Amino acid sequence: MNPGPGAGKAVDGQIVESSHDSTRHVTTIRFANGINNFFDITLLGRLVTAVEEAATAGARAVVLESLGKHFCAGMNFRPDKLVHGGGAHIYDDIVPRIFAQPLPIVAAIDGAAIGGGFGLALSADFRVATPRARFAANFARIGVSQGFGTSLTLPRIVGVQRATEILYTGRRIPGHEAYALGLCDHLVEPDAVAERAHELAADIATSSPLAVRSIRRTMRASLLDNLSAALVEERREQDRLRGTADFAEGVTAYREQRTPVFTGR
Repeated sequence: MNPGPGAGKAVDGQIVESSHDSTRHVTTIRFANGINNFFDITLLGRLVTAVEEAATAGARAVVLESLGKHFCAGMNFRPDKLVHGGGAHIYDDIVPRIFAQPLPIVAAIDGAAIGGGFGLALSADFRVATPRARFAANFARIGVSQGFGTSLTLPRIVGVQRATEILYTGRRIPGHEAYALGLCDHLVEPDAVAERAHELAADIATSSPLAVRSIRRTMRASLLDNLSAALVEERREQDRLRGTADFAEGVTAYREQRTPVFTGR
């Protein structure tokens, strides 16, 4: 297994490393940003760049893994963490690139996939998870609306009715229930999650790469056609709600690990 471009480089405490198995034609991308793996525009930009580089280096599938305790506990909502110095917003620049890249992605999920981390997990083609995995679209619990294209991805996976319930309540969904709902495609014990994700990616990579890319384009065509409009609406609503007292209370309560008291203001 050969290290890929930028393997193991740490930037501001963030790690994104990639390695390529030339025999299986699978690139593994691992990331870390503290124990909870909160992401911002810098980390997400490095992730998508690594996937794009894998596509030009002969990979036929990608495995996305976390190096931390959790897969990803969400987005860093500080405004300066959402925008590049040049002004490009994460929803304008980075998230569309994740969906547009051509390779199938298998996400290996142990621990929490929360908020934007949930959205990142849903952007993958497949999810391999463990019983101790926890999924939550907790946006409403912190006083903001959904993001990361979840308006489109979640209903595609679990249906509109179930997606609406998940978004309204923001509740945490454990691994076994996530598997029953279809939020994850395979459920294995923690010591087998990486192995199973790599097996699935390698199985995909044995198919014709031209055919797989074509199938992926056609299967996800409606998602990509509607993504830009969904991201514009999600950003508009998130920007509006970030100025409310409810958002301030939600973020504070989240940090203090208590139940928020919302006032509707």
